[in-house]
Amino acid sequence: MQLTYSEIWTGIEKLAESKGLSLSALAVKAGLDPTSFNKSKRIGADGRKRWPSTESMNKVLQATNTTIFEFMELAGEPYRPKAQVIPLLGLAQAGRDGYFDSDGYPLGTEAWDGIEFPFSLNMPVYALEVSGNSMEPAYRDGDKLVVSPDSEIRKGDRVVVKLCSGEVMVKELQYQSARQLELKSLNPLHADISLQRSEVVWMARVIWVSQ
Repeated sequence: MQLTYSEIWTGIEKLAESKGLSLSALAVKAGLDPTSFNKSKRIGADGRKRWPSTESMNKVLQATNTTIFEFMELAGEPYRPKAQVIPLLGLAQAGRDGYFDSDGYPLGTEAWDGIEFPFSLNMPVYALEVSGNSMEPAYRDGDKLVVSPDSEIRKGDRVVVKLCSGEVMVKELQYQSARQLELKSLNPLHADISLQRSEVVWMARVIWVSQ
């Protein structure tokens, strides 16, 4: 699947129309800022095209009970199945030595399990399986988080973070600088945390959730 910039925005507009919603109402339904899909926000101040994040798209599809294939049809890109097998590891195992290099790329994936992803992604990815309820209501036991070490990370993205202590956690990035990270917990029962960059081995973006 390779949707163009124009096709993605067309798909969002047609999805809103099919659900009887304005673009603002669609954004609110997905838990996003009401102006997220405004046409005025599709080009940055520097003239660059602004794409909706994968996390935002995932929220929209979940909120409207729309599959990725239905969205592709709305966007004008017929579904052409070309599945990809993604290496799968239990999130509880991810902190152990030998599974990742110092940049967050997976090692020895031939020994990992795998999940079939419905289309091919043109980037290195892997999946981590959630166990337990520590990340509810965002993620539940058995959810599989598709993670991209190469994707740009921005405020509001959900990320996998490995600490020098070996601990691996999934949080929402609230702030980052050259020296510090502010991370929001996905479960309201757990406190948000502040980290020094020196405490972090690597951080990678969650780009999709397979439930």
